[in-house]
Amino acid sequence: MHVVVLGAGMIGTTVVREISNFTEIEKVTVVDVRKEGIKKCLEIAKSTKVQGQSASLATEEDIAAILSDADLAIACLPHSLSLNAIKAAISSRCHLVDLVGSNFPEKIALNQEAKEAGVIIIPGSGVAPGITNFLAAQGIELLDEAEEATMICGGIPRHPIPPLWYQVVFRLESVLGLYTKPAIALKNGEVVKLPPLTGLEKISFPDPVGECEMVNTDAHSTAFTLKGKVKNLYEKTVRYPGHWEKMKVLAELGFLDSQPIMFNGHSTIPRAFTESVLAPKLIGSSNEDVTVVRVEVNGIKDGIPAKHSWEIVDFYDKERGITSMAKTTALPATVAAKWIIQGKIYETGIMPLENLIINERFQPFVDELNELGIQIKYNANAASTV
Repeated sequence: MHVVVLGAGMIGTTVVREISNFTEIEKVTVVDVRKEGIKKCLEIAKSTKVQGQSASLATEEDIAAILSDADLAIACLPHSLSLNAIKAAISSRCHLVDLVGSNFPEKIALNQEAKEAGVIIIPGSGVAPGITNFLAAQGIELLDEAEEATMICGGIPRHPIPPLWYQVVFRLESVLGLYTKPAIALKNGEVVKLPPLTGLEKISFPDPVGECEMVNTDAHSTAFTLKGKVKNLYEKTVRYPGHWEKMKVLAELGFLDSQPIMFNGHSTIPRAFTESVLAPKLIGSSNEDVTVVRVEVNGIKDGIPAKHSWEIVDFYDKERGITSMAKTTALPATVAAKWIIQGKIYETGIMPLENLIINERFQPFVDELNELGIQIKYNANAASTV
């Protein structure tokens, strides 16, 4: 079994190290345009199964050439390359686990092509989208009538520093994309677009995290796949208090705009300029981070109000030497990949995790994540009341 990992960044490297331990996999090829990234990945993986390949990943054709002799691929690429990776996997008849969950309507349009190619494509296979999706789906399955599902997630620094009380644990480009895109949600059973940076609410997590704030962000595939099963569905992203207010001011002043402006005779995109200014200020004083997740689903079971709730508070992984965000994003994808290889996931087509990890598959998948160090705690007391 030959697995290709597209991208040798922080998360891609974590994926490579984990899957190289799977006995079912004979060969792992990590591909990146950056030779230095590949070299570092190989040093960390320390496995004779792993080899590196420097190549362009810019186009569908580039990726298809790489996947021509692969059985399965895991895409750890920027959002802009996700659709190309899916199309390349289909044309190469290669199963794909993709960390990116954006632009779901464009992806599900390729469902029939994937089925005809005999492959499964799993988009949004990280923590959010990913873990949050199948927790929400399972909560809905446990109810007779689901009224509302709220998927809450945030990657925040363990030691926050001003002025934004935040540090980048993955691509700043992706972070600002989260802040500027409309928030796709379900409201009264219909798919809606909520303005970015709206719906500010307070929320608290166990110490040492404490009080935080959250706003509406994109619910990705769940707004489409869970439509008809729940009336209202939202995703919320968590930050420390004060962060969202400051980012909203930047947005209102135009610093997050994508339309070019003229500055000193040159065309400049405000958001790109803002990224370059913010990037060095968001490095942080420590690599230590925290990933918080809370998924709550309420409705009716056997004629009475019921609620199901799950929570994750995960810290920097000192044993692996990786951020919590890298771990909680990479490991669900590796488990999904292993299940495809083992035949536990046998469907074909475009199938996000909320379509796959429910009912009889739910607890075994959660158990594997727990064994890998992602502790998902179910609040049994929440099941009887709303």
